[in-house]
Amino acid sequence: MDNSKSKWYAIYTKRKKEDVVAFKLKNIGIGILNPKIKSKKYLRNRLLETIEPLFPGYIFANIDINKYFHLISYTRGVRYIVGKDNPIVVHEDIIRAINERMEENDTIVIRPQRFKKGEKVIVKDGPFKDFYGVFEREMKGPERVLIFLNAIYTLEIDSSFLKKI
Repeated sequence: MDNSKSKWYAIYTKRKKEDVVAFKLKNIGIGILNPKIKSKKYLRNRLLETIEPLFPGYIFANIDINKYFHLISYTRGVRYIVGKDNPIVVHEDIIRAINERMEENDTIVIRPQRFKKGEKVIVKDGPFKDFYGVFEREMKGPERVLIFLNAIYTLEIDSSFLKKI
């Protein structure tokens, strides 16, 4: 592919078809960016590590639009190239910023926020969601922390469930 004419474009895919479309387009030699985000969520009463699309329903393709517009538009799983008949170029700085934050497997990892002793916090997920507390200290590394919940109860939870207030 002649990189002098290629630019980045956002491709809007059908629901949950980002990986399928990315795979198909990569196989024909198109440069694809399909960023994911890894985080912890409380689902079905369990703490789970999840990997989800950073931009659900969208991937990015580095293409010569004149050469690949028709092919991409008619690829199974693609709804359209953003901008439809007048595709919009995604600025290179945006692509670079996404790439700089990615780690292995095109994944951006959400790191837990760090807290200082005495900071007021709110639990943002899990069975104690929306409870207020005061940060006391880290336990086994930065992932487990001890907070005083409403100043009457001590609770050890995953730090990814907290946010400063």
